Amino acid sequence: MRALLLSSSPSLCFSSRLPSTSPFPTVSTRFQSFQFHCSVNPPNTVGVVRTEYKPGLFDDLLLNFFRHKMVQEANWDSEKEGYDGLIEIANQLMKGKTRHETEQSAVRVIKSLFPEWLLVLFKKIFVPIYDGKLASLMVARATAISCKWLMGPCYVNSITLPNGDSSSSGVFVEKCKYLEESKCIGICINTCKLPTQTFFKEYMGVDLYMEPKFEDYSCQFNFGVPPPTLANDKALNEPCLEICTIKNNEKEIRHRKSDTVQCSQF
Repeated sequence: MRALLLSSSPSLCFSSRLPSTSPFPTVSTRFQSFQFHCSVNPPNTVGVVRTEYKPGLFDDLLLNFFRHKMVQEANWDSEKEGYDGLIEIANQLMKGKTRHETEQSAVRVIKSLFPEWLLVLFKKIFVPIYDGKLASLMVARATAISCKWLMGPCYVNSITLPNGDSSSSGVFVEKCKYLEESKCIGICINTCKLPTQTFFKEYMGVDLYMEPKFEDYSCQFNFGVPPPTLANDKALNEPCLEICTIKNNEKEIRHRKSDTVQCSQF
């Protein structure tokens, strides 16, 4: 995998500056600026139509692995193959649960994807460095590299931290496949956004605020930025999509044509 690469190419450079009180006094001051080079920069998209991500063999392996963990948690499997089956399992994961119960189920699924020792070591070794900024930079790059099979095309970008500093610890998803295929904000919020934010904070020690944009299915990951309270999170105040199959099925069952019918998963 093309993960973190040390390179002299300026076009692939993500840099951050250590404070003058660096804990590494033996390092020369001319190395005080450290750089992360990564192959996940945004392409030049000016005037270019978005292209669909073409999954490969490794993507299929990741999808099957993730699906297996979802099946274990939901105690149910879909007869459908591939991504369509994954969406049906996500629906099943929410049935009969409150939002908090669904969130905890999804957190367990995400946590099961990682060896326990890796999560422990990451929090112990990397999170304390540079007030957690290094950890945020690392997980942003790992996310952009390893999650295209789930979300589609995405890349590392620059965000503004709470203190006003700029940091290349963001990930921008051009058009989230998970939201596009599920057609449901409830599935997005309850099985992706909230549990992912909780997982990174509780098990990796990294703040994360995810900002899905339901108008065009894009999503901005802000690593190193604490999420707002549920009451102040604008994503949680959005009505479900007009094309939401769950909402429309419930409309039909109730024989109601009112646009005020809300998706029960949201």
